[in-house]
Amino acid sequence: INRIADLGKPVVAAIHGACLGGGLEAALACTYRIATDHPKTVLGLPEVQLGIFPAAGGCQRLPRLIGVRAALEMILAGKTVLATRALKSGIVDEVVHPAILETVALVAARRLADGWRPRRRVGGGGFAGLVMDRTPLGRRLVLGLARRGVLRQTKGQYPAPLSALRAVAQGLSYGVEAGLEMEAALFAELAVGEVSRNLVRLFFATTALKKDRGVPGEAPEPKPIKNVGIVGAGFMGAGIGGVAVAQAGVDVRFRDTDFSRVGQGLAAARKVLDERLKRRRITKHEHRRLTALLSGGTGFEGFARADLVIEAAFEDLQVKHDVLRGIEAAVRDDCVIASNTSTIPIAQIAQAGRRPQRVLGMHFFSPVERMPLLEVIAADRTAPEATVTAVAFGRRMGKTVIVVRDRPGFWVNRILAPYLNEAGRLLEEGLPIEVVDRMMVRFGFPVGPITLLDEIGLDVAAKSAGVLHHAFGIRMAPTEGIHRLAESGRLGRKNGRGFYQYRNGKRRGVDESVYGLIRTHTNSAVPPADALARMVHALLNEAARALDEGVVRTARDGDIGAVFGIGYPPFRGGPLCYMDALGPTKVVEELRRLEQAWGERFQPAPLLVRLAETGGRFHAEP
Repeated sequence: INRIADLGKPVVAAIHGACLGGGLEAALACTYRIATDHPKTVLGLPEVQLGIFPAAGGCQRLPRLIGVRAALEMILAGKTVLATRALKSGIVDEVVHPAILETVALVAARRLADGWRPRRRVGGGGFAGLVMDRTPLGRRLVLGLARRGVLRQTKGQYPAPLSALRAVAQGLSYGVEAGLEMEAALFAELAVGEVSRNLVRLFFATTALKKDRGVPGEAPEPKPIKNVGIVGAGFMGAGIGGVAVAQAGVDVRFRDTDFSRVGQGLAAARKVLDERLKRRRITKHEHRRLTALLSGGTGFEGFARADLVIEAAFEDLQVKHDVLRGIEAAVRDDCVIASNTSTIPIAQIAQAGRRPQRVLGMHFFSPVERMPLLEVIAADRTAPEATVTAVAFGRRMGKTVIVVRDRPGFWVNRILAPYLNEAGRLLEEGLPIEVVDRMMVRFGFPVGPITLLDEIGLDVAAKSAGVLHHAFGIRMAPTEGIHRLAESGRLGRKNGRGFYQYRNGKRRGVDESVYGLIRTHTNSAVPPADALARMVHALLNEAARALDEGVVRTARDGDIGAVFGIGYPPFRGGPLCYMDALGPTKVVEELRRLEQAWGERFQPAPLLVRLAETGGRFHAEP
């Protein structure tokens, strides 16, 4: 790349398709850059998402091309931009139709060879912008603000953005050559670090997962899905329908018990399309075309055309039985029927139907348009064709899909429940709400467990906790506090009253009156280290148990499910990867200490004990 930059002759980069990482760094070394206006033409430096940073000149050439502020936005966040945005910011010099890319590139090369030089403006924002981008004092201010922002967002857990800042600063202060030398040195340190190894492992794991059909052995072909029915036009149903239309471009027909709910569901689904239009992900023409694919009613009219029906009704077994009977009476025999249940075993739901081989679970996470994970739950009698069809359609919806076994709580809620229960016990024992949340944010979660309970909804959490307690006994026993809060009308963010107070959808602080409903001790004697260990190891132990029971097929799937489903810290690689890093022996020792101090719920999982005795690991590779 440096040889291109030092060639002494004009070089034109003709860009079509993804131009990321080293590809963009090579383009930056060229004299002139032309990109196509194709939707798949995107440019960016996403290396920080793998725990490294642009170390082939990107941290030197991009700031000089578009200014320090704009360059840092791309480098530190690892975000990509479309060609039109790249033109506006100055990354590329022209945007053309793909059919004329080569012709325009040749014309530009000849003009450059004849001595023509493009006029470029570095930075923006008027006089203040020029000061920030072009003066040493302004650059120091920008770099200082960027460093504080990185530390605030990453809590110091991700070293790559800080290394990128050092490389940028070195180059701006001492020249390109000094900057390139620092890029190489810092990159070498990061590349062999644990954070990068874990993030790269996750990247390759998710890439491999995309090729997984979802069933062992030779998989049947998935059924083509053109028409989708959704029973239940509430928050989840509307989100599923909106994403199905926006991502997969299928016809979606809602069904609910009254027209007002149908209307609200259609409006919510349209908002998904409106947001895509606002972000320029779709054109106005595409927005009109996709909106026309949404319809709904109070009966099952139109469901005879459905290839897939997703039930998103209230989390009650009898309700789901009634809905399943109604669906089966309206659809073709080959229609795949999926329940969006979060805890109820699919086999129990399918008992009410006539075709259990066509019934499975598709557990989406809330909000559907933002949460990337989908659990496809295959019951013992679910046909392989139904499973591969659900997996394929989930990917068309843009989801990361894992196939899980039909057991209470499935994977994500199964490992999440002990963690949330332990957080609730710590509150009962006297720890403040914000302290419990802060501990887990510092561990690496995007939000703490108490904030998460408010987001889930305390009524939903209480109901799910009851199902899991019934299935697994004392190990999953929830605190009484969560039930008392739900019974008092505190549902979390959705009604503005939970552990925290909310106004106009925004959190305002802890509701101190909550303590009167949940506390059994006025002063906590729990050491902070023990509090953290209890929450962390409750989740780790349950992950080992669930894997041993075959709830997920591999440790790879389990880690992906935890990272994308509950926000388990990606830099730790997932709970199973994290236990490999700690060592199963150390995890078992800590669980036995916690069991002695806090009770039998911390009894080590049999798989963990076996791995500790044999020196084994969850993942085969180190």
